[in-house]
Amino acid sequence: MSDYGKAFALWRADCPEAWRAYTRHAFVEGMKDGSLPEAAFLHYLRQDYVFLVHFSRAWALAVTKAETLSEMKAAAATVNGLVNHEMQLHVETCAKAGIGEAELFATEEATANLAYTRYVLEAGYSGDFLDLMAALAPCVMGYGEIGARLGTEATSDAYAEWIGTYAGDEYQQICRDVGALIDGALVHRLGADYTLSPRWARLSQRFATATRLEVDFWQMGLTPA
Repeated sequence: MSDYGKAFALWRADCPEAWRAYTRHAFVEGMKDGSLPEAAFLHYLRQDYVFLVHFSRAWALAVTKAETLSEMKAAAATVNGLVNHEMQLHVETCAKAGIGEAELFATEEATANLAYTRYVLEAGYSGDFLDLMAALAPCVMGYGEIGARLGTEATSDAYAEWIGTYAGDEYQQICRDVGALIDGALVHRLGADYTLSPRWARLSQRFATATRLEVDFWQMGLTPA
């Protein structure tokens, strides 16, 4: 696994069972060996497209919650990357299956999708920049970790495009940049010894909750409507 920052490593280590359930889920392993049914993958992509719409809004909210110009720039750059690049993977893949972008955008959200996206947005609305980052981190770094692993372990080319996106240098750099953003934000607000802050346990809990919601999201993907 690449170095995605100190805080991420600590949060990840604090919820090992949930993290493994997320990054080693049957859906992920199905992409690795090619056994994942195409219908399940397309169902996931449709839901993930809608998820990314809300994820982009959460990162846009991070711009307003930022306290420094560098935080604002990083959050704004992430919004651009999501809206103009990552979501395009979903559009192109679904188009090959006859699903247009307008149809993607109109996808009815599954319950697991609603639960996860609204949790992240609520973290930002009711909390501060750190609350939002803790809730956003599992998705950003988890996909980076999954992509990097499948990039070396995949035994099938069935989902090579998806794997290549998250294993690629561009996405891996995003993970490192977000990790540095989080570490810097913690030091800026809580000091160098931020793990000793009363807030640390709460932030770790936010990360763990978002990780469990990622597990539910993969499970949703295995049960096409």
